[in-house]
Amino acid sequence: MSQLPPSPFSQRVRDGAAWLSGAGPESDVVISSRVRLARNLCGLPFVNRATPDDLGEVAKRVRGRAEALGAKGLAGGERGAGEACDRLWVDVHTLSALDRQLLVERHLISKELSKGDTPRGLIVSLPDERLSVMVNEEDHLRIQAVLPGLCLDEAWKVADRADDELEAGLDFAFHERFGYLTACPTNVGLGLRMSVMLHLPGLRLTGDIEKARRAAKDMSLTVRGFYGEGSEALGDLYQISNQTTLGKPEDAIHRELAAEIIPQVIQFERAARARLLQKRRSSLEDGVYRALGVLRACRLLTPEEALSLLSMVRLGVLMGLVTGVSEQAVNQLIVLTQPSHLQRLIGEEMDQQRRREARADLVRERLRGV
Repeated sequence: MSQLPPSPFSQRVRDGAAWLSGAGPESDVVISSRVRLARNLCGLPFVNRATPDDLGEVAKRVRGRAEALGAKGLAGGERGAGEACDRLWVDVHTLSALDRQLLVERHLISKELSKGDTPRGLIVSLPDERLSVMVNEEDHLRIQAVLPGLCLDEAWKVADRADDELEAGLDFAFHERFGYLTACPTNVGLGLRMSVMLHLPGLRLTGDIEKARRAAKDMSLTVRGFYGEGSEALGDLYQISNQTTLGKPEDAIHRELAAEIIPQVIQFERAARARLLQKRRSSLEDGVYRALGVLRACRLLTPEEALSLLSMVRLGVLMGLVTGVSEQAVNQLIVLTQPSHLQRLIGEEMDQQRRREARADLVRERLRGV
């Protein structure tokens, strides 16, 4: 197996991702909150009609504006005294396939941005990575803030501040009637998507998960899997977001999600967990301890198996059935067991068989003595 050369994120892999800390509000059900703003530059074609030279010009302008803001610009919101923040620019199109996939696994870029060799970029705030800007994805800019737990208010503040800082030096495409102009009609207006990532094993185990999915769709919400559009809900992880922005003010979108819909989903999931504990405790314990036993003893482990088993262990931790394991430790394993993170963590490029072995070794090490 060949040793991997350094990359911009080589030293950050061990830290996991800040949105997996488990420190936010309602974190037993809500893994993270995300606010994303879609923006395009005036005078340049949308990405799907742009030439490589056009895309290069977009990247040049955005990077120039970010650099002009200095060390304090695009810091990702207000910070306390002594909280240092830096900013990293990454030319995504020059990265290896492995490192592009690592950024996808870290939820810093989309699968769409990871494809192709035309100019594509990423700006990310360090060390917490709560703010990132994708350059030349579906739109010229995708400004996104991701924070742990249910905290759409704070995520909005982070994204909105970055938007203001960028717009002060860039001319965004805006129509007085329609608002911000975007490549996809459903984003026209505010160009705003608010979403939360939810862990819903209780609803799955009680057979109610499809009811929840249908109810969300009936309310014009989008329900996606762990990696967003087109992905499956691996590990009982779901993303729920608003579907359209045209004609809706930001506070209405926020109110629907943060104050009405997501609290109901949280209530349903907690009620499902309580029913399992009360009426099916033996079955629940068996599922949790079997999952923990497999993870502590296995010698081969696929990414899908890891997510499924870690989901049950996380449920056991949160319900007090498993002691000695932190929620954050399980959360971080959800990402660290993914293929690119695993290879960067070990420092080697590995084939599928070797990754299955290394993944099992990592999980056993992290859960040893539990």
